[in-house]
Amino acid sequence: MTEKKFDDKTRESYKRLLIKLKENIIHDIKNMSSAEAASSREDSGDVSGHALHMADVATDMYDREFNLGLASNDRELLTRIELALKRVDDRSYGLCIECKKSIPIARLKAIPYVETCLKCQEQIEEKQWKR
Repeated sequence: MTEKKFDDKTRESYKRLLIKLKENIIHDIKNMSSAEAASSREDSGDVSGHALHMADVATDMYDREFNLGLASNDRELLTRIELALKRVDDRSYGLCIECKKSIPIARLKAIPYVETCLKCQEQIEEKQWKR
């Protein structure tokens, strides 16, 4: 079975799922940004009159770096979701972008924005490890 076209109802359900994921990620990014802004305002003034302890400064720096990493991952995920939404619209959603075979429903349910079937994904990862 090289190609399995979803009916309109199934395609719409995946589209709604992808849009919901996108909204959740955007919400998370906004929350991280507002938390970072609030943290920066707190750090700008020494309210207590005491100097900040080096461990507190290091913890704050670690938290900021961690949040930046999460935001970067979220932006990458948003890109993948946008591409999946385009595939829904052009009716190629559910087909592997490498071999054009159907991606199993279980894989799409687990990772709705997935682009490749498991076999092709394994081949891609194997090539990356050999570099």
